[in-house]
Amino acid sequence: MCGIVGYIGKQEAVPILIEGLKRLEYRGYDSAGIAILENGCLHFEKTAGKIAVLEEQLKGKIFRATTGIAHTRWATHGVPNDLNAHPHLDCTGKIAVVHNGIIENFRGLKGFLEKRGHIFKSDTDTEIICHLVEEYYDGNIVEAVRTAMSQVTGTYGIAVLSLDEPGVVVAARHGSPLVIGQGDGETFVASDLSAILGHTKRVAYLEDMELAKITTDGFEISTIENVPVTRELQEISWTLDMIEKGGYQHFMIKEIFEQPVTIRNALRGRLNFNEGTSRLNGLNLQFDELRHINRIIITACGTSWHAGLIGEYLIEEYARIPVEVEYASEFRYRSPIINDGTVVFAVSQSGETADTLAALREAKRKGATVLGICNVVGSTIARDSDGGVYIHAGPEIGVASTKAFTSQIAVLSLITILLARMRNMSTDEGVRLLEALNNVPEQAEALLEKDKEIKELAAKYSSAENFLYLGRGLNFPVALEGALKLKEISYIHAEGYPAAEMKHGPIALIDDRMPVVVIAVKDAVYDKVISNIEEIRARRGRVIAIATEGDIRIRYLVDDVIYVPHTIPFVSPLINIIPLQLLAYHMAVMRGCPVDQPRNLAKSVTVE
Repeated sequence: MCGIVGYIGKQEAVPILIEGLKRLEYRGYDSAGIAILENGCLHFEKTAGKIAVLEEQLKGKIFRATTGIAHTRWATHGVPNDLNAHPHLDCTGKIAVVHNGIIENFRGLKGFLEKRGHIFKSDTDTEIICHLVEEYYDGNIVEAVRTAMSQVTGTYGIAVLSLDEPGVVVAARHGSPLVIGQGDGETFVASDLSAILGHTKRVAYLEDMELAKITTDGFEISTIENVPVTRELQEISWTLDMIEKGGYQHFMIKEIFEQPVTIRNALRGRLNFNEGTSRLNGLNLQFDELRHINRIIITACGTSWHAGLIGEYLIEEYARIPVEVEYASEFRYRSPIINDGTVVFAVSQSGETADTLAALREAKRKGATVLGICNVVGSTIARDSDGGVYIHAGPEIGVASTKAFTSQIAVLSLITILLARMRNMSTDEGVRLLEALNNVPEQAEALLEKDKEIKELAAKYSSAENFLYLGRGLNFPVALEGALKLKEISYIHAEGYPAAEMKHGPIALIDDRMPVVVIAVKDAVYDKVISNIEEIRARRGRVIAIATEGDIRIRYLVDDVIYVPHTIPFVSPLINIIPLQLLAYHMAVMRGCPVDQPRNLAKSVTVE
């Protein structure tokens, strides 16, 4: 992986391809390259480093090409260097390939091709593809790609050019997303909608094991087995403004400040105050089916897994249904037990996370009803689920998720109310929870006004190299997420723990150089958390508390306090995570870290 852009049409391809790559920078990458067809020649440039380095290499070179493919790479096989950057060419220099994914049987294929006389120049698995296409090419690039990809095991999203057929770009997909965009006399292909959103909103998504012949007039889709497929174009509602910084220094801080709006969008039209419940028609489950759910599994990765943990606390507390939260990467390999009445929720911002998608498919194979919770309309998880709920957060560009996390929690809260009202929750209690949810956007706005205060606090602690985050109950997953945000973007080592578990090991680390962030809001376990703070103070630990407005007592027990609005426990994670996001962001900026593109990370992890 990481990013693919392709173009065929009437405009100059290079500016469109470079612009598309820049739109994909947020995904994280280590090298970039481009291949174009012009005047009977295949030109290519590729380099380790950022797109700016590629632009420098292209400076002064005049290209009028109207067909090309481009790529940003996140290394899987082979170190980030010029040779391993995409695109890769075959032995003749006539076929160029860019690829997202992993070819699992590349060693066997490489041995076969070397015996056939093919010479390899890189350490990548991707180079296998262009040599396979070369091996099977007999004048029809579409059929050569079809035959080549039928030999491959693994995941791929590819775009292919052939000098001998300059009027065609070939794309194929298995497990790694590709979207085709249709313009007026021009066609685009990309791994992410954001790369082509400035040129068209009419798109179609490739499904797994499908191939597309792309020309200036449009596209023809068929399966790898050569069965024709009819695919209608969709009209996309996202706008270009949504993927711009809008005057903010980074996408991450923009997205943190968008949360009052995105939480409101996740709730819009779904609050039924008359009946004290929520409307979630996208679940595609009838009343009786919802009532007879007797077990829920939530499967996710990273930040989405933390949202799933919050969902577990909520659903078990209010709906009284047993919930298990599984790492998707483990779920698919451990032969999970699926019984009648089991529902699996697959949670993913992108809807393309490889591990979560594989877990979804494993659950379906075992007979579970699988529901998706994702952000991207038309994504693979959205299409492959039996039903689900969109979180409506809009495009999230920063690699470290913020607004998608809170929108996922909002949706899981709505699911909780829906299930609880079908069991033992009264109308009045349902209305009380809905009102608390409805107040969150306004409370988030008030909390974001503390940004300057939190920035000053970040300056005080930005030189620390280790942090501990503690929370209890619903706020334990918030502590996990706060620690993850800090380590992702500032490279400060941080760990999240249940506050009561501190004394079972982590307390050995505490001294006057170890800041400890404690979520100590007024709830049922407040006094217990205060006791944990006392344990830290007794060992000279430095405590930053997230506390409820009006709590004077805590001010004398800790070094620093960030006050949050008073709310009920049901919605407290939505409020309490925001200062932790801001704290991590400001510390990362002060440490000179690339906030939107942290090292070694990618926005959508489409490989295992």
